[in-house]
Order: sequence, then C-alpha cells, then structure tokens
Amino acid sequence: MNNRSYITLTALIVALGGFLMGFDASVISGVNDFIKQEFKLSDFQLGWAVASLTLVSSLAMLFAGPVSDHFGRKQVLRWAAVLYAISAVCSALAPNYTMLVIARMIGGLGVGASLIIAPIYIAEIAPPNLRGQMVSFNQLNIVVGISAAFFSNYFILKLGESDAAWVTNLGIKGNQWRWMLGLETVPAIMYFLGLFFVPRSPRWLAMKGEFDEALEVMRKAAGEKAEQIMTEVRAAINSGGEKNKGSAGDLFAKSMRLVLIIGVVVGVLQQITGINSVFFYAPMIFKQSGIGQDASFTQAIYVGLINLVFTILAIALIDSLGRKPLLSFGVAGIAIFMFLLAYGFNSATYQLSAEGIANLPAEVKTEQLLAMEGQSFDNDVQFKKAMKDTLGDEMAGKYESDLISAAINMNPWLILIGILGFVASFAFSIGPVMWVLFSELFPQKVRGIAISAVGLINSAVSFLVQLIFPWELANLGSSMTFLIYGIFAALGFLFIIFVIPETKGRSLEELEKILIKE
Repeated sequence: MNNRSYITLTALIVALGGFLMGFDASVISGVNDFIKQEFKLSDFQLGWAVASLTLVSSLAMLFAGPVSDHFGRKQVLRWAAVLYAISAVCSALAPNYTMLVIARMIGGLGVGASLIIAPIYIAEIAPPNLRGQMVSFNQLNIVVGISAAFFSNYFILKLGESDAAWVTNLGIKGNQWRWMLGLETVPAIMYFLGLFFVPRSPRWLAMKGEFDEALEVMRKAAGEKAEQIMTEVRAAINSGGEKNKGSAGDLFAKSMRLVLIIGVVVGVLQQITGINSVFFYAPMIFKQSGIGQDASFTQAIYVGLINLVFTILAIALIDSLGRKPLLSFGVAGIAIFMFLLAYGFNSATYQLSAEGIANLPAEVKTEQLLAMEGQSFDNDVQFKKAMKDTLGDEMAGKYESDLISAAINMNPWLILIGILGFVASFAFSIGPVMWVLFSELFPQKVRGIAISAVGLINSAVSFLVQLIFPWELANLGSSMTFLIYGIFAALGFLFIIFVIPETKGRSLEELEKILIKE
C-alpha cells in the first residue's frame, strides 16, 4: 500500500465518527413529528429533545481535547463509538420523553468527542500537501451520514405504511421513529471495530516522547518526507520545553489573540446561519410550504444529496483554491439563499376554501373551520394562531401540515431552491473549511485545548439554534427566522474578507511561526 492510499484509508476510518455525528444530527428530523404526537410535546420540549444531544456534546468538547492529550486521540474515539451504540439502543427503546432525552444526551458525549478529536488526529498524521483534503473527510463523512439518515428515514416511513407480515412482526408499523433511531447501532459497531486498524497519532506519540513509533507511523503516511516532518515536530517540542505543556490560560495570551478571534467567529458563524435548523428540522421546514409529509421527506433526501455533492467538490478544491476563496464564495451564497427563503415565505398567503376544508383528514373537526372559510392571513404565524384558537393546540399541532397544505398560496419552488442553494453554499465552504482551519490555526502545545474551546462555542450556538427553532417558527414565522440567518451570514462574509488569512500548503509548525507572535 502506497503512502497516499494508507493516509486516505486511515483518514476515512477515523472520519467514520463524522458519519455517526451526521446520522445522529439528521435522523431526528424524521422523528420530530412522531415523538411530538406520542409524548404530547410542546414546541419547547420538542426543541429540547432535539438540542439536548448538542448541549451535552458541547460539554464533551470542553474535555475531549485535554483527555485525548492524556489518553491519546485513538482511545478517545473508541470510547465515542461505544457511546454512539449505547445511545442508539436506548433511544429506540425509550419508554417516555425523559428516557429519550437521557439517551440522546449519552449520544452527545460521543458526538462531542468524535467531532473534536477526529480532525485533530487526521491533521496530525496527514502530510501538508494532503492535509486539507484528509481533514475534510471528516466533514464528508458527516455529510454522508446526513444523507444516509434522510434515506433511511424515508425508507422506514414507507415501510411503516406496508401491510407485509414481516414489517408487522418486526414492529416497524407504528414504531417507525424507534427504528429510525435504533439503526445507528450498526455504524457505531463498525466504527469501533475499524479503529483497531489505525495507528496512534504520530504527533501525540512525539509529545509523549515515543519518537521511534511516531517516525514509523509518519513513514507510512508521508514516505520520504517523514524524517523532515518529524524533525520539525521534535524541534517544536524541544524549543517549547516546559512551555510545550499548554494550559487553558495560554489561550488568552496576547500572541494567541488573532487565531482565537478567528476560531471563535468562524465557530459561531458556522451555526448562527442556521445549518442545523435545516438538518434537524428539514421535513418540518418543507411542510411549512404546504407540500405534505411524504413530499417533505422526499425533499429532505435532496438536501442530503446536494450536501454530499458540494462537500465532495469542496474537498477536491480546498488544497488548490485554498481555504479563503471557498469561505468567501460559500458564505456569500448562504446569505443570498437565506434572503431568498425569507422572501419566499414572506410572499405566502393563507386562506381556507370550502374545497380545502372538505379535503382535510376526517379526524379534523371541519365544522369548526367553516366560519373561517374565505378568511385571509398574511403570514404563517397569524394562520397557525387562528387554527389553534379554532381547533385547540393538540388538534392544530397534529394536523398542522394538512391545514397549511389546504390554505397556503405560495411558490414552493422558491423554498426548495432556497434550501438546496443554502445547503450547497454551506457544504462548499464553512462546513468542511471550519474544521480544517481549526486543525491548522492553533499551535501544538494548546491544539487540543484550543479546538475543544472553540468547538464548545460552536456546539453551544448550535444547541441554541436547535432549541429555539420550533419557537421561532411559531412566534416569529418562517420569513423572519430565515432573514435573521441571512443577516448573520452577510456579516460573516465581511469578516472573512478582511480578517481570515490563507493557510493552504504550509506545515503546522510553519503556520505556528507565522500566526503566533510572541
């Protein structure tokens, strides 16, 4: 096996943690309506069921880097695989809302650890000319996991509608959401087993004084350049002496100011533009355009496919075009498509006709709606409030998609184009590039602590976005929600243009000399 094949295979195995994270992130999108009805959840409770995983992953990120500095990157990733498996089984078997949230919190520990440690490991083993692509494999696997979740959700949804005997015997019918969540057990076991075939990180080994093993690993990864790379690593460690043992206080040194600001802003920007609102609530968003449940699950599959295609494109270009051009074009696209979504939903009107009322499900008390026939509403907030006042919260919530489909007047293509364009822009830019930047910006002595810190901030923002999204749809409306995301993206574009440097093609030690000024 040649060096490129070796490093590619190693990076792909390690990045399976990204697959599990992506699967976990998106599988919940197909579960939301089921658990909301089964456990009779409020908007806030639904948001908590979704976001609880991310809250715990934020805390896990805080400790993942330092723990991996002590026990090793590989060992922490193996623990993460076990946590993913436990979470999947417990989520599928959860008898009530509280146990479901606890199970997702267990999964959050695995998400936080793998999301932080996988890119650190890959950056520490990959040669400079391949580092961008190799680290981006983690984001690629996140994207593949997202796509797999959308596909499996749709497949299980349709299975649940089948009258086949084996479907009934397996308990799929009536328990679709449990199967959606439990399926994650399979890739979690595969990840645990796959990690037996990867070496320990060479730079982590060097930090522990095991230079012979570190050089042996680097030779497999970088070939004849291994000696030069390890000489630079050894020199960086020796020059640091006791200072090489980084602490949290080192993050706030004056020399770290630029890289810390960049890390924090990029970490916030990746989430504040709403990507996990789309991944965690995709069917819910599409239902707001009035297309119904089956179509909303189908269009969620398009989200996964577009995400995959443009992530692959970004990985192919990141080491040739560079990090900054991808960020610039992509974040500009995010702003444009979020503004398009805001316009699309703002132009919608809602009016129940006699025909629309007659076509509602039989369970809906249509006689109560007859008084609203012909009444027009200018936005979704007003319409949903009127439905709750007329039918009650439970009935209006359960049949919200049917009611919107019966009343809405808008161009659903604008919403589909806006969502797909937004996902494409994200996948081409800040999705994969953020983790590459994180693995490059920070010096060796604080890399674990620093990436844990900015990863914590990134995850905390993600938690807030996921938690309040159902509330935003209910109280601010779809148009205002997406407008806010677009404004954040526009501000982020200006920061990228004027502040973020280019890092491609340089060794980690060279970047440290350039960016960290004592």
